[in-house]
Amino acid sequence: MPVISLFIYSYLHTSTPFTHYLFSITQFNTFTYTIMVETLASSPPSNWRFNIRRSISGVLSSYKTLFTLLWIVVFASLFIWQRNFVDEFLIFRRPIVGHPVPKLRPVAFNLTDFGGVGDGVTLNTLAFEKAVYMISKLGKKGGGQLNVPAGKWLTAPFNLTSHMTLFLAEDAVILGLDDERFWPLMPPLPSYGYGREHPGSRYGSLIHGENLKDVVITGHNGTIDGQGKRWWKRYRQKLLNHTRGPLVQIMYSSDIVISNITLRNSPFWTLHPYDCKNVTIRNMTILAPLFEAPNTDGIDPDSCEDMVIEDSYISVGDDAIAIKSGWDQYGIAYGRPSQNILIRNLIVQSMVSAGISIGSEMSGGVSNVTIENVLIWNSRRAVRIKTAAGRGAYIKDITYRNLTFENVRVGIIIKTDYNEHPDAGFDPKAFPVIRAINYSSIHGEGVRVPVRIHGSADIRVRDVTFRDMSVGITYKKKHIFQCAYVSGRVIGSIFPKPCENLDLYDEQGNLVKKSVSENASDIDYDV
Repeated sequence: MPVISLFIYSYLHTSTPFTHYLFSITQFNTFTYTIMVETLASSPPSNWRFNIRRSISGVLSSYKTLFTLLWIVVFASLFIWQRNFVDEFLIFRRPIVGHPVPKLRPVAFNLTDFGGVGDGVTLNTLAFEKAVYMISKLGKKGGGQLNVPAGKWLTAPFNLTSHMTLFLAEDAVILGLDDERFWPLMPPLPSYGYGREHPGSRYGSLIHGENLKDVVITGHNGTIDGQGKRWWKRYRQKLLNHTRGPLVQIMYSSDIVISNITLRNSPFWTLHPYDCKNVTIRNMTILAPLFEAPNTDGIDPDSCEDMVIEDSYISVGDDAIAIKSGWDQYGIAYGRPSQNILIRNLIVQSMVSAGISIGSEMSGGVSNVTIENVLIWNSRRAVRIKTAAGRGAYIKDITYRNLTFENVRVGIIIKTDYNEHPDAGFDPKAFPVIRAINYSSIHGEGVRVPVRIHGSADIRVRDVTFRDMSVGITYKKKHIFQCAYVSGRVIGSIFPKPCENLDLYDEQGNLVKKSVSENASDIDYDV
């Protein structure tokens, strides 16, 4: 509700030679209106006195008339604000993300209406396909909801449709059939070239969608289980001829909400929004074994724009979250950045990789990302930026705020030599730009190396800021805050002692000591 302030200043005495009332309505911002009534005294020529007083008395004959007029203006302002509040509020929030509220569907179906059997043995692919087809006919009427009741619903991959809600009841489990012969083959993702693991076609995802709008996957903490164990084993034995598929993949779509469910045991990346806009992911539990579950990333926003990930628990066999935007020359050509992403209120774990990563496939660019209120525990790395020559593009305007590290090997990492490429066609002189990276309110204990920023002569890390950092360390070696080819600043005192590459400022922002060695290197990978 807008804050409306009334400032009334007037002298209404007959002795005042001249009274001039000034009314103004000023909109300082979307939510604040100021109505001012001022009275200015002066001494005009005497022949003005009678006409002015007569005009004033005709319009504002009493205090009652004045306040009546003021309240008319107030209520008019409220009416205008009420009509335009929703649009104005969304515009105000737009720099981070705008999210439509999911619509209630006018029609709901149960999977059993289409012959579904939740015994964990019967194949329900046809039942899902029939239900989705029925909902696809209801788009102009608001779409439909498919309820998956309690039970174990075995299925091969199936597609979603626009204006659809997939709702998993408590104790409902959608089980992915773990026989790759039933998984469809799809073309490689255009920003990855030949394919992520193998040349040519890739396996689709268990739940898939393309060119969709207004899709909701939610429930009472029901589960989607990819039964990935057989996939992981066959991958390690090199028995798969195609790139594994994600558990849930939504492509080229907008207005997506995924919430209140558990995703577990994905064959590959768990939740993969690709080239999507306006995506909300919240109240999720994402699980995979911490070891021997290769590439089971939790959430991988890939060339996505306007996205929120919040209020979730992720414990997986690779990065809990990895923001991507394409691989080397293919990602550069595709040219779709990941931008305007807010990640907050998470507990994450990754014993193999990192809690939250940016890259390494980031060749479309990554910018305007905020990561806040996150606990990373029992992990190999906490937050990591990884890239390499050949990636091109940029990683910029990244804010890490209020992070807690508990028992991690390395807390903060920027790595510029992650040399994994799709083929020999990449440009070795396509150097990514890394700049405007901010870390504030970083705390924790049981950390072996709090900071390792490894720039290079070709890929310098610029404009890095540290403020309010206190991390308890478990290793007493000298170089516990490691830097190479990095420039930036430390504001105020932090622990442990920062490297010599960074300028030192006091809490008021005054320069205390200028660095003279931003290109110095004290990286020690043995620590």
